[in-house]
Parts: sequence; C-alpha cells; structure tokens
Amino acid sequence: MPGETGWRFPYGTACTPWGSSKTSKKASPALKCCRGTWTRCSCASPDAASGKRRMNEMSVISRLVARNLKVFLRDRTSVFFSFLSVIIIIGLYAIFLGKLQVNGIRNAVGDVPGVRYLVDAWIMSGLLAVNTVTVGLGALGIMVHDMENRLMLDFLVAPVNRMKIVVSYLISACTIGFLLSLVTLVVSQVYIVSNGGSLPDVAGLLKAVGIIALCVASSLSILFLFVTFIHTESAFSTLSTVLGTMIGFVAGIYVPVGVLPPAVQKLVNVVPVSHGAALLRQIFMEKPLQTVFQGAPENVAADYIRVYGVRLFWNDVEIGMPVMLGVLALSGLVFLVLSIFRLRRMKDL
Repeated sequence: MPGETGWRFPYGTACTPWGSSKTSKKASPALKCCRGTWTRCSCASPDAASGKRRMNEMSVISRLVARNLKVFLRDRTSVFFSFLSVIIIIGLYAIFLGKLQVNGIRNAVGDVPGVRYLVDAWIMSGLLAVNTVTVGLGALGIMVHDMENRLMLDFLVAPVNRMKIVVSYLISACTIGFLLSLVTLVVSQVYIVSNGGSLPDVAGLLKAVGIIALCVASSLSILFLFVTFIHTESAFSTLSTVLGTMIGFVAGIYVPVGVLPPAVQKLVNVVPVSHGAALLRQIFMEKPLQTVFQGAPENVAADYIRVYGVRLFWNDVEIGMPVMLGVLALSGLVFLVLSIFRLRRMKDL
C-alpha cells in the first residue's frame, strides 16, 4: 500500500512510493524502480497493469469477433442459407398463404380497407421472429467449421484462453443475428408502406428493436448449447434443415397457432420464439387491427387475435407481455449457464 515501506509485488520486488526519502522528490513514481534504474515501470501502478490486462483481453475477443464476422459475410452461400427459411415463407405467402388469409378476413368483416395492411403486418412480424433464429444459427456454423477443420487448434497455440475463443463465436453470432434482423426490419417496413400501410410510432419501433435484440440473445443461447454437441458440418446442416422446417410452424406462420390442437398449442407456447413473434405482432398490427375490425363485432376481432397468434393463451388465460418478456430473458439466461457448464467439461473443443 502507498504510504508504507513501499509497493510489494510478486517475486520479492518492491517499489519505493512517491515522496519517500529513498527517491528524488522530482521523480515520478512510474519512473523510479527499487533496483535503482531510472526507467518507466508498471509496478508503481498495479491498477494500471490490471487495466492493461483487461484491455488486452477485450482486444483479443474483439479481434476474434471481427474475424468471425468477416468469415461469415464473405461466404455468400452461408448468408443465403441463413435466409432460406425467410425466403421460403415469403414465397409461400406470395403464392397462396396471403390470399387465403385476405379472403378469410373479408368473409368475416366484409371488403373493408386495411385488410392487406393487416395481413402484411402479420406475416412480416413472423418473419422477423424467424430471422432472429435462422440467421444467428448460420453464424454459429463458423464454430463448427473451425472445429471440424482443426482451426481451433491454431487459436489454442496462441496464449489465448479457450473460453475467450468460444465467447467470440457467441458474440459474433449475436451481432450478425441482430444486425441482419434490423436489415429485415427496415425492408419489411418499406414493403408494408409501399403497399399502403404505415409505420408504427417511434416508441413502437424502439420496442420492436428491443424485442428483436432479446429474441436474438434468447434464441442463440439455446442454439449455442446444441451446437456444442455438433462437430461436423454435415450434422450442423441437418440441424439447420430441421430447425428451418419447424420454425415456420412454431412461429405460427405456416399454420395459425389457434387452429392447432390444444396440446400442440401448449408445446408451441413453451418455445421462446413464439413469444417473440406474438410481441412483434402486437406492435406492428395495432393500427391495422383497429382499422379492419372497427365496425365488426367484438368477438370477431377477439377470435382473430387468438387464432392468428397476436396474443398467446394458456388454458384460456391470456399470457401477458411481462410474462412473455420473462420467458425470453429467463430461457436465454438458463441456457447460457448450461452452455458454460458444458464448455467447462468439454475436452474435444
């Protein structure tokens, strides 16, 4: 401690503090070493040394993250297949899903204005939820590629902690998932406006961005645990195919949640991404719901909201927004902790 006999450090070295009779009063404590050599040394400031180590650790992680981002974005095939589920949904929507829903609404409330706006907002909200899962999963493929091709060993040769290397994969996947989801958000809103819709208010857009970030973090924490059990790109491709097929049903896009059997509805409500899709629908469908169902009976609007997954229910009890946000946050935290335990026990990474 300063003010005592001197700074005490490992290996028996000591540095005389500023103002001691053993040093020149004109000398800086960072320039006087106890061995009598006038040179700049970090031992006069242990806080500065520890701060420098923390900066070096962050620098290592940031460089690894930058490397992973470049690897993913340069591989156009990986980027394309990350959006494949979204592309399929858009294709199905353009061919027949959109027309079926528009006709169903018009049969219930008549040929009222805003029906196309309502359907567009519904499908784009689901696309955003799907995008937070599939794009981030594609980014996690970098870790599988590095493990299969033994590139991980090249990193481990350097004096870099293994946990930092793995954390860089998760951070880069979250970054890619969030940024590309924001791009999807912008494109979806441009599409809606170009077809006669309107943008949500600023508060609504900010809420949507926050929900997207939470969905990305939650989904990737869950997927990251499963990816740690995969060591080949062929197995990873199988996982991506299965997930890409199921995600449209889980998000209630291929088949509305309300028409599924009660047991299946409960299973869907357990999956966090379904809560993210419902939260996004509540934001983007608020205006068109008021426009389309303005003169319709109250039960017609309530049935539509329930059937099409704008709000989720458990045993006829509506799941509130705080609960849905809690499901997203808690699931991400639990699976992140499980992933940490898994990584500490892994010997083949």
